[in-house]
Amino acid sequence: MSNQYEKYYVPEQSPWPIVGAVALFFIAVGAGLSVMQLEQGGGSGTYWLIAGIAVLVYMLVGWFRNVINESQSGLYSAQMDRSFKQGMSWFIFSEVMFFGAFFGALFYARMLAVPWLGGEGNNLMTNEVLWPEFSASWPLELTPGGDTTQAMGWQGLPLINTIILLVSSVTLQFAHTAIEKDNRKQLTVFLALTVILGAVFLFLQGEEYIHAYQDLGLKLDSGIYGNTFFLLTGFHGMHVTLGAIMLTVVLIRVIKGHFSSEKHFAFQAAAWYWHFVDVVWLCLFVFVYVL
Repeated sequence: MSNQYEKYYVPEQSPWPIVGAVALFFIAVGAGLSVMQLEQGGGSGTYWLIAGIAVLVYMLVGWFRNVINESQSGLYSAQMDRSFKQGMSWFIFSEVMFFGAFFGALFYARMLAVPWLGGEGNNLMTNEVLWPEFSASWPLELTPGGDTTQAMGWQGLPLINTIILLVSSVTLQFAHTAIEKDNRKQLTVFLALTVILGAVFLFLQGEEYIHAYQDLGLKLDSGIYGNTFFLLTGFHGMHVTLGAIMLTVVLIRVIKGHFSSEKHFAFQAAAWYWHFVDVVWLCLFVFVYVL
């Protein structure tokens, strides 16, 4: 009878959700202003963006610390573990819908809008009225304003980054096997390799953006191709950053001796998220770079 009822820990009221909301508001305002003020050489948007990032880091550190302390104090029950798994599952599902919307915009532009604008079917009048010289091909290297750009090829940095993320999934799986076997040394090594590979990916993506702006003339305002390219790859890069932060926190906890072969959901949640990010990148590589 003693095991019939499980204890259920109810945490104290937390200020972190509202702090996170404020941080995201600052980041949204700062990012928007920074894009608008880009040609002016800067402005208030940069300060809003930095403030938002600083508040977000403060929130993450504080919230992670609270949850870790609660977990290490043995306050969580099996019911809490199930709640965490359900919460992480729904979070990843929401991320699937998030990227689904952007992929949907890409497919709509490529499969419907571009052919219509080129006069396909019964839309010849649309082509003649809106853009008579329009050539219905993808990627669009000519904007309505007359600016030209070049498409980002799949060879070079995109291919290298794809290999890096695929390898990082393998190293993370080795780390997962190690934690299930309680092999702390192997766990630490492979988890650290995963974090390093994630950092290399982000560095190379920054190099790719510099190449796009300086050498290809490919920018956020380069028509629908530039929009979809930077929104999809940029948001993915943001998610890689978040995943790398999660894995770094897990790595620090591993070094401190946290987790066991039976209880390691924080590691498992970060692994789920990282594998999701890898799958998204594979879709990006195929539909944005290759096709």
